[in-house]
Amino acid sequence: MLFGKRNSDEFVLDRFVLGQVVAPFIFGIMSFSVILVAGDLLFKLAAMVVQRGVSLGVVTRLFLYSLPRIIALSMPMSCLLASLLGFGSMSANSELVALKSVGVSFGRIVRPLVLAGIAVSITAFFANETLVPLCSRAAANVMRFEVFRSVPPILKESVFIREDEGGVLKRVLYIGAIKPRSGEMSDILVQEFEDGRIRRFVSAPKGDWVDGIWWLENGQVFEVSDEGSVRALFSFERQRLNLLSAPSDIDSSMADPSEMSLPELYRTIKLAATQGNDTGKLWMLFNLRIAIPWSSVVLVLVGASVGSRPQRSSSGMGLGLSVVIVFIYYVIMSFCKTLGEAGFLPGIFAAWIPNVIFLAIGSVLTRRANRFG
Repeated sequence: MLFGKRNSDEFVLDRFVLGQVVAPFIFGIMSFSVILVAGDLLFKLAAMVVQRGVSLGVVTRLFLYSLPRIIALSMPMSCLLASLLGFGSMSANSELVALKSVGVSFGRIVRPLVLAGIAVSITAFFANETLVPLCSRAAANVMRFEVFRSVPPILKESVFIREDEGGVLKRVLYIGAIKPRSGEMSDILVQEFEDGRIRRFVSAPKGDWVDGIWWLENGQVFEVSDEGSVRALFSFERQRLNLLSAPSDIDSSMADPSEMSLPELYRTIKLAATQGNDTGKLWMLFNLRIAIPWSSVVLVLVGASVGSRPQRSSSGMGLGLSVVIVFIYYVIMSFCKTLGEAGFLPGIFAAWIPNVIFLAIGSVLTRRANRFG
């Protein structure tokens, strides 16, 4: 009986705490979305209408395609604002003092908020992996084909693929033109290297992707001596080309990484690594895509701890304080991102350092609020 009463009391407490933050969270989503829209997107859309004569229908679609990214970006900020305002209200009304006077610790009070922050983080992560890339591609297509009136490309031209082995250049493949959907190629040149010197190259006017295998047709193989002279070895009608990349891989490697899901981005990184390209920025982006949604949890802790201090604050002050804290978070994140992209820090460390710093700050403030609040 006592166990059932305890569970009932805890449920009432959790519902009460969450009830304090729901309205501020919705207010935060709307407020920060408006700030993000007004800060950049609105001016771009207005410029399209005035300077390019883009129709309102196209502009409206671009706006709607941009909303998922903006809302996902505003979720961590909204968690911070909700915890600030919710716990600020509870502190101003002496509700926190009343709860502590009956033996409820601050850590227990903030627990449902942390669980809600985890739920928001999971939601933001899956939104970034599904809806946001889809809408980003749609917006890019509208800009490319309806605003700038480009023709959808059938061919990818002047494609270079570099292959390294242990940091040593082994092969460079040049494709004059390729149809990503069918795998048809033209004007192919394959250069093979040994000890940093070109030793052999293969030239073929065309090639194709058949049943998962690349084939070159009607080509020639040449050998390069140490002195630099070139000697024709033999001709062929059809020869297999050992290339791990599929046509879709070549096409996706030329796409905007911000429009990719994590699996697509991971495949692009692996392809870039085999080609000897620098993958620092791509790994940084990959880790940030995981780390940023989880900032909701650490910002909830910071917001609840700061909001619990005895003070009288309006929603305007809470919004301003949230902007300041988020600004500090993104300054730290930008600094770490620069270090990660430059190779001074591993990408995974650079991406998670801001969360670790704010988690430490939130934990210290929570302990202080639990002790003195």
